[in-house]
Amino acid sequence: MPIRAVLWDIDDTLFDYSGAERTGALRYFEAEGLLRAYESAEQALGHWRAVMEIHYDRFLAGELTFPEQRRERVRAFLGRPLADAEADAWFEGYRVHYEGADWSAFPDVVPALDALTPAYRHGVLSNSSVLQQDPKLRALGLRDRFEVLLCSAELGHAKPAPEAFLAACDALRLPPREVAYVGDKPDIDARGADEAGLTGIWLDRARTGAGLPGLRMITGLGQLPALLAGDTRFGAPSRIG
Repeated sequence: MPIRAVLWDIDDTLFDYSGAERTGALRYFEAEGLLRAYESAEQALGHWRAVMEIHYDRFLAGELTFPEQRRERVRAFLGRPLADAEADAWFEGYRVHYEGADWSAFPDVVPALDALTPAYRHGVLSNSSVLQQDPKLRALGLRDRFEVLLCSAELGHAKPAPEAFLAACDALRLPPREVAYVGDKPDIDARGADEAGLTGIWLDRARTGAGLPGLRMITGLGQLPALLAGDTRFGAPSRIG
């Protein structure tokens, strides 16, 4: 059956999350005088990202709620116990700096959506919360591009669980075999989508090539229309790359 819809990841697929996070976090750490405790800004940022991965994985596993994982990240990063209200206040300071960074969609996003519409319908499936991701898509001017927005916090299932992908297909009223999923993580996004019966596509923007065997891979969204159309030459960038 032909692909009729594309489901999208958001962070580091549509939105340059890593760039905004880096800018916002370093500005906040500097304002709080936290960089003095590290040998370099990169070391501080590495610590922040390491504790984020640990506690965000706990959220995805259902061990923590979305607000709880934020609090645990703050406590682990600062290395001291904090009441919930204190942790929330500290994270709010980070959020202000993060949202004050230059938010942007990657340059190939709008051209790719233009090229794929109206041949394909579009939706979003994210391992986050709708309260977090809906305003983000609106700030980027992209929300109206997508029929549905589903997030793990509300679904109760996170990628790569098949239930997350199948819920998004149900929201589009399409069988999985007629839906492609595009994301920047080879295991969570592409392999997870494949195993749920969708067509998983790994977006390797960094051109690492370090994915999983047998995955469909693109290095830019300009290659996506040819891949979805079944063109075996999709590995070469198209005109919208």
